[in-house]
Amino acid sequence: MILSGDLVVDEFLHSGYILIRNMATISVTDTDFQEKVVSSALPVLVDFYADWCGPCKMAGPILEELSDDYKDKLIVAKVNVDQNQNSAQQYDVMSIPTVILVKDGKEVGRQIGFAGKQGYEELIKKIL
Repeated sequence: MILSGDLVVDEFLHSGYILIRNMATISVTDTDFQEKVVSSALPVLVDFYADWCGPCKMAGPILEELSDDYKDKLIVAKVNVDQNQNSAQQYDVMSIPTVILVKDGKEVGRQIGFAGKQGYEELIKKIL
């Protein structure tokens, strides 16, 4: 799988085709965290993760699915903590994955560790 901006490219060498699908999650950096998360008109579910983190890899597809399920009500954002340490420090992220729900610029919920789809949906239901 190759990630490119907001696209995921799945390569299937043996079958000879490439599948390109849109990602509903957005990537956020320290530079645009204020704009994309804190100033967002919609609530934002922020996934603080790292590429090397096993539980983060398990959470990724579930959060992608949730971003599709709630696309008109919620934004799902991903922050790579190795590349964006300031945002992680600002929200006191001490372990990953940590998913923080932000509404009107304020934290309204937090899930530390892999919670599964049901756990993340319970977090979302706090504001919807």
